[in-house]
Amino acid sequence: MNTRAVHAYLLLLPAFVLLAGFTHWPAVGTVIDSFFSTPKPNRAAVWVGLENYRVMVEDPVFWRALRNNLWFALGTIPASIGLALAMALWVNGRIAGRAFLRLAYFTPTVLPMIAVANIWLFFYTPTYGLLEQVGGLFGLPSRNWLGDPSTALAAITVVAVWKEAGFFMIFYLAALQGINPSLREASAIEGASRWFFFRRVLWPLLMPTTLFIGVNAVINAFRLVDHVFVMTRGGPDNATALLLYHLYEVGFKFWDQGYAAAITVVMLALLALVALVQFFVLDRRTHYQ
Repeated sequence: MNTRAVHAYLLLLPAFVLLAGFTHWPAVGTVIDSFFSTPKPNRAAVWVGLENYRVMVEDPVFWRALRNNLWFALGTIPASIGLALAMALWVNGRIAGRAFLRLAYFTPTVLPMIAVANIWLFFYTPTYGLLEQVGGLFGLPSRNWLGDPSTALAAITVVAVWKEAGFFMIFYLAALQGINPSLREASAIEGASRWFFFRRVLWPLLMPTTLFIGVNAVINAFRLVDHVFVMTRGGPDNATALLLYHLYEVGFKFWDQGYAAAITVVMLALLALVALVQFFVLDRRTHYQ
């Protein structure tokens, strides 16, 4: 090995150490812990094999949380990506107050999640919340958005979309500004409509950005816990219990670390599967400049 290669590996060594110490080793340790019981003050952890996974399969709350998370992902991912793209297209044009609009769209992103949850708690509060006040002007009946199992998950979904869309907009805006303006001019000269230009030219060029945003959107959909903790605590009747919140309750409320490790392994496997599908399926339809 020559001197340049040794120098390169030495430069990468701090990153390797941090990656191994804070990512790979905890992941391996979690997989190992999922096959052991939870240690107690007077009893060490013992090997239980697949017992924690059996408990998980028989746990109705886990399946409810998984189903809620899938519906939550189905609601947040397309909505946040579509809204981010629409906002980026809007503020990328030559319009009055463009800088103010960009700031307004991005502001929810920089707000702490706890602050966002408390803001929307005021919006959803029955009787005197903002939505109730506006609905009262039109004679609409009062409704407990977070207390009704049929609307609680949708209410949480709206908050997540509002929080994430501005962040994704920044990536789309950067990608749009990197596209050669001559493409739009050539399309206009050929008489192509705006929709045709978007569908045949702009959207294929934005696919690398969309793939990157899609991976982040999937991860965000399965790691939400702050909003649920502040706004509903998984209620009513586990209607808003997501996987990470269920994991938090099992691991830190009921202190069942073995079962929590098993849930973590399932979450990691699920996210890895989705990421592989995104990269190996969508990457074939992605055009890189």
